[in-house]
Amino acid sequence: MNRKASSRRSPRSSQSDPDTTVPQTEGVKYAGSKLKLLPQILQLVRKTGAESVLDGFTGTTRVAQALAKSGYTVAANDCSVWSGIFGTCYLLNKKDPEDYRDLIDHLNGAAPIDGWFTENYGGSPEGGSSVHKDGLKKPWQIKNTRKLDGIREEIDRLNLDPIEKAVALASLILALDKVDSTLGHFTSYLKEWSARSYHDLHLQIPALFQSEKTHQVFRGDIFDTLKKVKTDLAYFDPPYGSNNEKMPPSRVRYASYYHLWTSVCLNDKPELFGKSKRRSDTSDLVAGSVFEEFRQNPEGKFIAVEAIKDLLLNANAKYILLSYSSCGRATASELNEVINVCGHLLEVQKIDYKKNVMADMKWTNEWLRIAEEPNQEFLFLIEKE
Repeated sequence: MNRKASSRRSPRSSQSDPDTTVPQTEGVKYAGSKLKLLPQILQLVRKTGAESVLDGFTGTTRVAQALAKSGYTVAANDCSVWSGIFGTCYLLNKKDPEDYRDLIDHLNGAAPIDGWFTENYGGSPEGGSSVHKDGLKKPWQIKNTRKLDGIREEIDRLNLDPIEKAVALASLILALDKVDSTLGHFTSYLKEWSARSYHDLHLQIPALFQSEKTHQVFRGDIFDTLKKVKTDLAYFDPPYGSNNEKMPPSRVRYASYYHLWTSVCLNDKPELFGKSKRRSDTSDLVAGSVFEEFRQNPEGKFIAVEAIKDLLLNANAKYILLSYSSCGRATASELNEVINVCGHLLEVQKIDYKKNVMADMKWTNEWLRIAEEPNQEFLFLIEKE
């Protein structure tokens, strides 16, 4: 540890504050969901006295929703099209949820049609197998893809304003998530139809709220967004990639995992490839994130670790809350070095999903040791220099 870091107070670890209220949030099945970490995240944010927060990798916006409902002014960013839709739906809406009743009822009444989604992603329920006549497994039963095709075409026909369209699309995605036959992503599908896939697709009004704050939603590269946003605290949950050097960076990551939500939002009928019929723009050659990168740069530094350092250095915020997994590309010692360059560590929380316990860490070297254990999730509260 360098002299600067050793002169600071040691990072603390504590149990979640039982008084931390966690608002209800809404989202789809998501590999990177921080739903279970919301109590710890809200507790740490509250300790800083922050009033504005940037959620830099917002995903399904569960953290952004919880922050906005807790009274913070939120800026949400993600590179995914569907994430921008969720952000617009939940953060920018100013109407009473019931104001969307007629729209949702109208969409539920749209006539089913045989369209692009049915052609590529719909399968027959006969025999219990999701394997279609083309030899490929399908994520939805054909009755629901026909409904999807009809509703999606109607959304475009209605010429809705951006927030209305986001509410409609979020409602559609949430409904589709309840009748799929997957493990929670779209890189492979179940061979036998799931029980929920037999249910009928039915849209409901999303769990909207009316916030008095003026929130912002950005869709783009996080480093571009950092140039536009200044907040009291920045929360970063970057893609972790893999510490397996034999695994390509985008093989099992977000662009490929949730390609179908992009297609639902854009309705652009893209070129497809592979057994799961992924969008061509999610191929391993074009869809990797710098945070998922497993290679080293010419100086011998891991690209993913350097990206985290750049992220912390460029954050226009007094405090940073960083989520990271011990299964990620960056090791504990590398993270320690990066944090020391950017500021000093105020507190660390370790979350063991299986045991649901917190580590009682008293100094930085202890979290370095514990972070080398597999399958741990960490929250680092950092004060920038």
